Amino acid sequence: MHLIFRTMLQLFLSGRRSRLSIWGSSSVGLRVLLTDIDIALHMNNGMYFSVFDLGRFDLMVRSGVWRLMRRRGWSPVAAGETISFRKSLQLGQRYAVETRIIGLDERAVYFEQRAVADGEIYARAFIATRLVSASGPVSNEEILAAFGAPPADLVLPEWIHEWRLNNALPSTRRPAPHAW
Repeated sequence: MHLIFRTMLQLFLSGRRSRLSIWGSSSVGLRVLLTDIDIALHMNNGMYFSVFDLGRFDLMVRSGVWRLMRRRGWSPVAAGETISFRKSLQLGQRYAVETRIIGLDERAVYFEQRAVADGEIYARAFIATRLVSASGPVSNEEILAAFGAPPADLVLPEWIHEWRLNNALPSTRRPAPHAW
């Protein structure tokens, strides 16, 4: 629940920052809070995905995409995530969440996000996201018409396709029985 207030604050602050392209990159300065740590007194592994949400919101708000999505009734949802950790962020430590879109395919828009402190990557995640509306998933045609075309050199790495295919669960319209 504590993240709802942090998210609302980030939406407010992002609206007052300089504009940028949705195809550019965003940087949000943060500090490891008491509510972010675990028993080992470093940032809990699950909190990284939560603070990375703040980075994606910053990119969407500053590019104008957030307002456009809200007007159209589109909501962003995470479809898959993977993360690697290199160093631990400690209580009180300042760091930045760096965010950029690395490409899209017929199923998702993919973000790369990093937790960076003192010029070093502490953690890096790749997030597959979807936009959904009351009538279902938003098509790439609708997304690109609203966001504008990506740069010509934005090519989704092949391993991302394999990762999505190898880790995807069945559609919500198909059964996914639990059997172990």
